[in-house]
Amino acid sequence: MIFRDRSDAARQLARHLARYKGGNPLVLGIPRGAVPMARLIADDLGGELDVVLVRKIGAPFNPELAVGSVDEDGRIYVADFAQNAGASESYLQAQANKELAVIRVRRAQYTSVRPPIDPARRIVIVVDDGLATGATMISALHSLRFRQPARLIAAVPVSPPDTLTKVQALADELVCLQAPEDFSAVAQFYRDFPQVEDAEVVAALAMPAA
Repeated sequence: MIFRDRSDAARQLARHLARYKGGNPLVLGIPRGAVPMARLIADDLGGELDVVLVRKIGAPFNPELAVGSVDEDGRIYVADFAQNAGASESYLQAQANKELAVIRVRRAQYTSVRPPIDPARRIVIVVDDGLATGATMISALHSLRFRQPARLIAAVPVSPPDTLTKVQALADELVCLQAPEDFSAVAQFYRDFPQVEDAEVVAALAMPAA
């Protein structure tokens, strides 16, 4: 299955989440790519939109490979292959500090549009545009579990099977449209996969609910 773009993937995910329609779910996009997707899903389900701020930690000399991630509270997730990829403990901490600085800037940007929504006792759906190592989704789910949602759901269009196994253990429910064995990158499953800019995230957050 090849998605036309993120909007196509979001609409397909919304159909698989239709049972939450009318339950006022809180739909959280992982910035930046998943936030416009989360906007569409929230509108389709009659829910609320917000973001969950996490950042991946790239491997030394290969920043696209996530060897870990960090959440807004500074908790670090370390992938089981991080050391083999050359990521020492000191490297991970230094990179986490850099990514936390980015998170703080984004929180200031996004809070100027609207304050964060408390996920406690809510049906929470965490959306990403696809998983590779799953590092950012894992951090997002860990972070949200501390805030005691009533139900925690991960929703993604595509993921490799081994990543799904890791993520499934952290969510009450996992919705994934496809899990191909021949996975190399999220972008291979989209015809159109442009980078999403901060302005698009701000616009999605500022948009009144449909």
